[in-house]
Amino acid sequence: MSKQEIKKVVLAYSGGLDTSVILKWLSDTYGCEVVTFTADIGQGEEVEPARTKALSLGIKPENIFIKDLKLEFIRDFVFPMFRANTIYEGEYLLGTSIARPLIAKYLIDIAKETNADAISHGATGKGNDQVRFEIAAYALNPDIKIIAPWREWDLNSREKLLAYAAKHGIKIDKKPNASPYSMDANLLHISYEGLVLEDPAQRPEDSMWRWTKSLLDAPDTPEDVTIEFEKGDGVAINGEKLSPDKFWEKLNALGSKHGIGRLDLVENRYVGMKSRGCYETPGGTIYLKAHRAIESITLDREEAHLKDELMPRYASLIYNGYWFSPERKALQALIDYTQQKVSGTVKLSLYKGNVIVEGRKSPNSLFDAAYSTFEEDSVYNQKDAAGFIKLNALRFIIANKKR
Repeated sequence: MSKQEIKKVVLAYSGGLDTSVILKWLSDTYGCEVVTFTADIGQGEEVEPARTKALSLGIKPENIFIKDLKLEFIRDFVFPMFRANTIYEGEYLLGTSIARPLIAKYLIDIAKETNADAISHGATGKGNDQVRFEIAAYALNPDIKIIAPWREWDLNSREKLLAYAAKHGIKIDKKPNASPYSMDANLLHISYEGLVLEDPAQRPEDSMWRWTKSLLDAPDTPEDVTIEFEKGDGVAINGEKLSPDKFWEKLNALGSKHGIGRLDLVENRYVGMKSRGCYETPGGTIYLKAHRAIESITLDREEAHLKDELMPRYASLIYNGYWFSPERKALQALIDYTQQKVSGTVKLSLYKGNVIVEGRKSPNSLFDAAYSTFEEDSVYNQKDAAGFIKLNALRFIIANKKR
């Protein structure tokens, strides 16, 4: 499809410098009508200003879409991901990765609703997000045209973007206390990249962190918390039943208060380079500790081990943008099957960056003190272990005798 054939495009729009420049650039370069889509996934700031900004840039009111997706984000993306205890490369809780397929889904839906020919995004040609957005979009609509301005234009620095904005009368609002870092935020996490972080040997500035208290400022007294699970998903905190989005908001507040969830990571990007980023994932850090605790008494041993073996592959699928792939869906079906009896309550203590498990119980618990006690029991014959050991050692015995 040539530029002349694109009559309407749906842009993932935040109202910031990059996407405001893209909005104007699309109109000038493609001569097309622009539809804006702004997703509220809990980034912690008002999204309505994006409507005012889009209107000021000439977008028709009927072409401005703003959607509150916080509930759907946690319920349909974060919870399913964490049923697998998903972590990428041993540390990263995939806060940015898991949000991209949800945004792509709505870009495709809105393109269909508005009869748009294409979608567009502000991800750079160096990053993972271009891959995540576009693979998800093609999975949902193989005929969609995707415009990635960072792979087409020569506005490859903040200075050039600002110059373009000034030339075309695009007002860039400076937010109070705005961070100079490249940031991404949603209900699951906030990330920081750029500036001093581009040297992996440099310590992040203390002023960079926005969500979590430093360990010095965190309370000097531990706080006890209980989390209740039903079929692998969190449903209540301290006995209070909550919707998935409100559950996560409360968990984030608890983690932030106690300095939980900071991470300094050098990760392997899908496009081939290494990237250093810092993350705050307070609720996710607490949640994973609690989820593994309830699984420890409700899952069969081999069931739990199989999940742990599959988790790195599942994490890579999400990191690399394959949320809508058949293999991710197949793994999800297996993971969800294991969660049918993962219900119960976990007791935690939160203290200066630490999440300490202090007890767990479940109506589906497989823990049986009659078998595991260190005192005298009447159900386990300890002599049975000899035959088990001998059979498992038999191959070594035979091999050594042959030698």
